Amino acid sequence: MIKPVVLAGGSGSRLWPKSRAALPKQFLKLTSDKTMLQDTLHRLPSGVGDCVVICNENHRFLAAEQLRLAQIKHEGILLEPVGRNTAPAIAIAAMLAAASNPDQVLLILAADHLIKDHAAFEQAIQKANTLAEDGKLVTFGIVPTEPHTGYGYIQAGNAIGDGNEVDRFVEKPDISTAESYLQSGGYFWNSGMFMFKAGIYLQELKMYRPDIYEVCEKAVENTTSDLDFIRLDTETFAACPDESIDYAVMEKTEHACMIPLDAGWSDVGSWSSLWETAEKADENGNVCVGDTILKGVKNSYVNSEERLISVIGLDDVVVVETKDAVMVANKNKVQDIKAVVNQLKAEHRPEFEFHREVFRPWGSYDSIGNGTRYQVKRITVKPGEKLSVQMHHHRAEHWIVVSGTANVTIDDETTLVAENESVYIPIGAVHALENPGKIPLELIEVQSGAYLGEDDIVRFSDRYGRVK
Repeated sequence: MIKPVVLAGGSGSRLWPKSRAALPKQFLKLTSDKTMLQDTLHRLPSGVGDCVVICNENHRFLAAEQLRLAQIKHEGILLEPVGRNTAPAIAIAAMLAAASNPDQVLLILAADHLIKDHAAFEQAIQKANTLAEDGKLVTFGIVPTEPHTGYGYIQAGNAIGDGNEVDRFVEKPDISTAESYLQSGGYFWNSGMFMFKAGIYLQELKMYRPDIYEVCEKAVENTTSDLDFIRLDTETFAACPDESIDYAVMEKTEHACMIPLDAGWSDVGSWSSLWETAEKADENGNVCVGDTILKGVKNSYVNSEERLISVIGLDDVVVVETKDAVMVANKNKVQDIKAVVNQLKAEHRPEFEFHREVFRPWGSYDSIGNGTRYQVKRITVKPGEKLSVQMHHHRAEHWIVVSGTANVTIDDETTLVAENESVYIPIGAVHALENPGKIPLELIEVQSGAYLGEDDIVRFSDRYGRVK
């Protein structure tokens, strides 16, 4: 049975302001009413085994919650303590699988790709499985539709089974080279999706990059588990070289082959990619999401989250609005968004990492107002969930319950706080908040003090493993 391994790492800066460091694109609803991670798993053909999801430590609760909501069966969420690219991540998954079955066929997928034709995708997987069972390392080559300069290319060689041997992998070309590739007909976009036996991949990795193999082997020896998560030894894995599977194995192995894939694929790498792949809202070629009014506008992408957006007399623009930011760009310049993100990061602005609404394993909070010495949040706690037992050195808090019921512990006293009631937590008090009810708990939190940063939290106990 094929085991899907879904790579859900990455920061997703190219789709700012929707995508942030704490909420990258694989966890966003960009191409359907499901997140991209959920879509990736729902399009898997019937009969495959339970998946393994690999993600960053900081995104673990996002991944777990989205799998739960989508009712996805999985064998665990493998956490990378630090990002070390695809070759080590896949090696860890392969080692865990090979421990029980070296001949286990792995299907390696990215969590943030769009594939429209699911039937064609399933057929390609079936063809790739035949080659993988024969000991080949299979990649999927996307049939190109244009001379794209944003993708690497694969040059197809001799026919083998339903695919081709790989002659070579080619870096992202300039436009004239890309045009020549398209005319020749023998070149395909590199999708970053793979299929092979776990043991075969490890054999090739050990041959060509023994340094990566040895570090991953040591990291796997010291794995631990809690909740849905499989944790690697941080110090060991941090010493691993940062390398992609293409450079580490696929460009060196003599067993690489390719299955062509023509299934409406996109890596959704920019706002212009979303415009290209989405259904157009009108005869002027516009894509509209949310509350929008367009007059005299052509070939544009407009995405509203919180309020009405009106665009007048502009062509080829991208307008994206969130609760705390608005981005306006020429559609042909959206790659420059990364410069904005780098500036936000350099200036330590919260818009680099977080949305105004921040998700936590127990629910979420929305920062709805702030001043020099105060901050107001709307907090939602899911039924049965509990925030950590904690205290603050620099701020007091006042909680007003809007709906639901709260169990509030302050030092050694626990009180049931109902709708329209409130409670005060002084500076330095050890406190906890729990929703004992069957409906979400909604409350308004007013913070006051000299320092209101999220790092002014001292946790004493936490059911989600966040106590250091």
